[in-house]
Amino acid sequence: MDQICFGCTRCLTAFNRNQGEFVRYMKQEAELIGLTACADCPGTILVPRLALQWNSPLGEVPTKIHLAPCLVKCPHGQAIVDEVKAKCGIEIIEGTHPYQHVGAIFG
Repeated sequence: MDQICFGCTRCLTAFNRNQGEFVRYMKQEAELIGLTACADCPGTILVPRLALQWNSPLGEVPTKIHLAPCLVKCPHGQAIVDEVKAKCGIEIIEGTHPYQHVGAIFG
């Protein structure tokens, strides 16, 4: 992944702890095979990046896609969600982690 938001640590933590929308995997084996950011506004690069998962030389085939809260709540979120649902052909879950987003100040 060439771009990552700090919030992605929340998504990964929720996956590892079976929290938020990942609770559905509590009683089954689940594997995270990819993570990407929308990378631009209005998120037009996301679907091509997801397509790379289907063309992976490792043969991994996604069965579900979770869209992070930052993407779902983005001003362009609904358009992005609609495009992903139309193009990917697998289950799309809107949400990942249950954690509150808080701002940070760096100086």
